[in-house]
Amino acid sequence: MDGLSLVRQRGLRRFVAIPILINLVVFITLGWWLVGQFESWLESLSWLERWADVWLVGGIITVMQWLFGIVLLVIAFYTFTVIANLIGAPFNALLAEKVEAHLRAGATASQPVDWWALVRSVPGSIINEASKLLYMIKWLIPLGILYLIPGLQILAAPLTLLFGAWMLAVEYMDYPMGNHGMNFRSVRAQLKSRRASSLGFGAGVTLLTLVPVLNLVAMPVAVAAATSLWVKQNQQSPDRNE
Repeated sequence: MDGLSLVRQRGLRRFVAIPILINLVVFITLGWWLVGQFESWLESLSWLERWADVWLVGGIITVMQWLFGIVLLVIAFYTFTVIANLIGAPFNALLAEKVEAHLRAGATASQPVDWWALVRSVPGSIINEASKLLYMIKWLIPLGILYLIPGLQILAAPLTLLFGAWMLAVEYMDYPMGNHGMNFRSVRAQLKSRRASSLGFGAGVTLLTLVPVLNLVAMPVAVAAATSLWVKQNQQSPDRNE
């Protein structure tokens, strides 16, 4: 709720526009790809249509369609998050900086944006996002294996949801914390020391991404909310090198 309120503040709205535009473009592009992949896969099963009247085969086809659809949605969710944040990382860091200035000073900082500094930050932002991606893949592999092991499959779904909440917390808390010179390892260590609030925040972002329309503004709202949480947990001088 803090995040939703902050992105509507008059002085902050201009810093929210670019992340929302990035979200919208990625969402439309990925949705178009997702529909195309699903239609192509259905066409590849056309040879089974002649057997569809057989109740067992028809049931199997239906189950396969549902399973494939769920798998595509999961892939799309993680891909959407990774791509949107990879492209929007420099703008998200800028938004986090302006939100923190607003929260600490009681008014949005009015100094002009140093766009050249923003451009210089792009390579570092890409490297940082790549580190997050490798970290995510490292844990998704064993989680994927759980889905293939009979008896352990029942643990796979809740563990995947838990990891998803953790990953979103790491993703978005990294922006305000990174503005204070903290690297990816330090961010994870601090979030682990506040595991309950971190997972609660990540779960909230997960729910936000599942709500139609609101998911289009999920990225800037999550950045603003993460910054608000960071400021509340660290009521101290906003020295970027602390």
